[in-house]
Amino acid sequence: MVPSQRPQLHRGFTLIELLVVIAIIAVLIALLLPAVQSAREAARRAQCTNNLKQIGLALHNYESSNGVFPVGAISAKQGDNSGWGGWNTGINQLCWRALILPQMEGNTVYNSLNLQISPTADNPAAYWTAYNTVTATWLCPSDPDNGGGFRSGSGPDGNYPAFTAVDPSTGQPSTRTPVCNYAGSFGDNYCGGPLLNGPGGPGLPWETFPVPATPPVGFIRIGWDGFWGTTFGADTSGPHTGKLRGFFDYTTEQTVTIASVTDGTSNTIIVGEVLPSAAADSNFWSFNGCCAGMTVPNNWNANTVPSNAPSCLYKWQNGVAPTGCRYSAAAKGFASKHPGGVNHLFADGSVHFVKSSVALVTFAALGSRDGGEVLSSDSY
Repeated sequence: MVPSQRPQLHRGFTLIELLVVIAIIAVLIALLLPAVQSAREAARRAQCTNNLKQIGLALHNYESSNGVFPVGAISAKQGDNSGWGGWNTGINQLCWRALILPQMEGNTVYNSLNLQISPTADNPAAYWTAYNTVTATWLCPSDPDNGGGFRSGSGPDGNYPAFTAVDPSTGQPSTRTPVCNYAGSFGDNYCGGPLLNGPGGPGLPWETFPVPATPPVGFIRIGWDGFWGTTFGADTSGPHTGKLRGFFDYTTEQTVTIASVTDGTSNTIIVGEVLPSAAADSNFWSFNGCCAGMTVPNNWNANTVPSNAPSCLYKWQNGVAPTGCRYSAAAKGFASKHPGGVNHLFADGSVHFVKSSVALVTFAALGSRDGGEVLSSDSY
């Protein structure tokens, strides 16, 4: 009698086992994603650091050729320097970024500029080529809101350009504003108050008013005469007593030499990161977008108040605008999308990541080139 053969059973995964495997894979992915994102951010931050180093090299090459660093912005038209151009349409308006283009292999764009004419009053079409060119070196890859170098030129979330180039083929002005993630430092001069609101402020909540010759004992000063680095002091009706404490002024064409950096080039910030989305008049070419200051805390968020809110919209650097408004003077600080801090270029060409938690008095001291403050590298 032939014994009967039992059928072989082919055992597969049970539903429970399959669910367990899927759960394990999900956990591994959840653990892996932050590491991948962190690696990507590290690469973006490294690229941002490299951008700043290139800008630093260009600034020093400019200084080597001319004996001074470039002016913050050109106020003169055809050599007629009145000392304060303001919003006069006759001024040239181009900022320091335009002046160092030859040192950044941007000769073609630089040659398309005419530094002797006003882009507003003379020939807006002459600036069309340059206006529509913003290279990747001027953009931080960690900022998802820089629009690849161009943002809207109108509306609550747009960026005011100061001048708008005209398309020579159509005669129509551009509807967008070229923007940049790097601004020059006017140091710890006041960001708000004196120029727009008269002596004594109101300025930003971190700034001290008025400006005594000798501060009281124990008094820590944040902010000095010279609105945005200009010669304008707190008393706008009297002599222009302000002094540029950083490297780039707003529009009075003050210049800085290496010899004037008595605090040491390794202790003084010359350029830092900014967010065009957080400052309504941040732009690439014009004087009003040239620089930022250190009386605003490092990495201050100027986007916490809706841009179309009545307290914010078009309240240009007004003393009543909330500090979380992109139209306020508080938007003239340095900020980035990097977690925990901001990349800053120091005057010796090095780039340091300055933490958001840095003490404001230390940050302000990093902005002054000849303030005589004593700093250690572990303080920031």
